[in-house]
Amino acid sequence: MIVTSIKEARGNLSSLLQKVERGEEVVITRHGKRIARITSPTGQTKHLPGLSDFRSAIAVQGKPLSQAVLDVRSTEKY
Repeated sequence: MIVTSIKEARGNLSSLLQKVERGEEVVITRHGKRIARITSPTGQTKHLPGLSDFRSAIAVQGKPLSQAVLDVRSTEKY
């Protein structure tokens, strides 16, 4: 991992990007604090869960929305 300041990164951007292409990671700092990380996009992607996994993770509370709508329609007048 390469750690560099913003000023150094501006001056060496082409060189830093070549290193990123080779698989290295570059961290850019401002006043000693990390503000950005540059990595190669290949092999770094995080896959989202499938729709069925996402839906099964949701816990439904209370009555279904369709029933709530029917209840409101029957009690209120338009």
